[in-house]
Amino acid sequence: MAQKSKRPREYGIRFGVLPTGLLNAITDVPGVRVGQITRMEGPNVRTGVTAILPHEGNQFQQKSPAAIYIGNGFGKLMGYSQIDELGTLETPIVLTNTLNVPTAADALIDYTLTQKGNEQVRSVNAVVGETNDGFLNDIRGRHITKQNILDALQQAKNGPVEEGNVGAGTGTVCFGFKGGIGTSSRKLPASFGGYTVGVLVQTNFGGVLQISGVPIGVELGHYEFKKNLDGSCMIVVLTNAPLDSRNLKRLAKRAFMGLAQTGGIASNGSGDYVIAVSTAYRIPHETASSFDELKLLRNDNVSPLFLAAIEATDEAIINSLFAAQTLLGDQGHQVDQLPVEKVVELLKKAGQIR
Repeated sequence: MAQKSKRPREYGIRFGVLPTGLLNAITDVPGVRVGQITRMEGPNVRTGVTAILPHEGNQFQQKSPAAIYIGNGFGKLMGYSQIDELGTLETPIVLTNTLNVPTAADALIDYTLTQKGNEQVRSVNAVVGETNDGFLNDIRGRHITKQNILDALQQAKNGPVEEGNVGAGTGTVCFGFKGGIGTSSRKLPASFGGYTVGVLVQTNFGGVLQISGVPIGVELGHYEFKKNLDGSCMIVVLTNAPLDSRNLKRLAKRAFMGLAQTGGIASNGSGDYVIAVSTAYRIPHETASSFDELKLLRNDNVSPLFLAAIEATDEAIINSLFAAQTLLGDQGHQVDQLPVEKVVELLKKAGQIR
């Protein structure tokens, strides 16, 4: 069900000033892999799994510096407190639906315990994010299985990332239109370090849609308060810039500004989280040394990364909308896709198509 139509940039729509990576995807960050399982069965199963693996090694034994920013906490994100306390990620990141978070965590624990080198592991901080796809999906049926999670992890690969009605975005709704998975990236110029920032989003939230500053939701007469639009957004930010957890949290906060640029309002019932991870170095689970010897980017040099996170998040969200297709789901509910041609005409009229 993932849309094969053009991405926004192919229509001439531009986002910000920084160049994208080669694929304009989170996998432009070297070593990052994404795996997705989509469940589209019968009249009412519309859900899935998206797994993000920061590197190809043993994530538990070679942890990644990480941070989480909570934009609005009406959510069931698992694994927050240990990352907030220790500043490290020790499992891949899995995204799914709200009621399958425990299943995903159970599978991540299995995945970790069975990896070579983890024979003595007795504690695992599984990281699972979610949005509620219960309008289009029979969420009470909890159709995601442990094997679905393990398959997503096993199938994870680098290269292009499928967008739209796929993986954890299969049954989501965004700005009252069909939402889904979206991704984007930014590559900093060499003068700013040449680092890459990649973003992947699971869009399931409301507000007043804006694209390149144009009030699309208003122009279409389709926005919050005209309809009861609520929900959540998971944002995953990966970068190869050498940041510690403190500056990764600062980076995560800027990604949330990218959500705001699209018109998202972080409503009362919205669980909006940003998970930020650096792939520049790894923190060994065990070492003979009492010290970590790290070479980290100074505060004065992180502003270009902030801009990159804002731009990539903004574009990833819009990419999810352009890719998603109209979907009929549970109890006969239907959510229509964004009317792309109308949107393009509105952007042309506003002088935002280049």
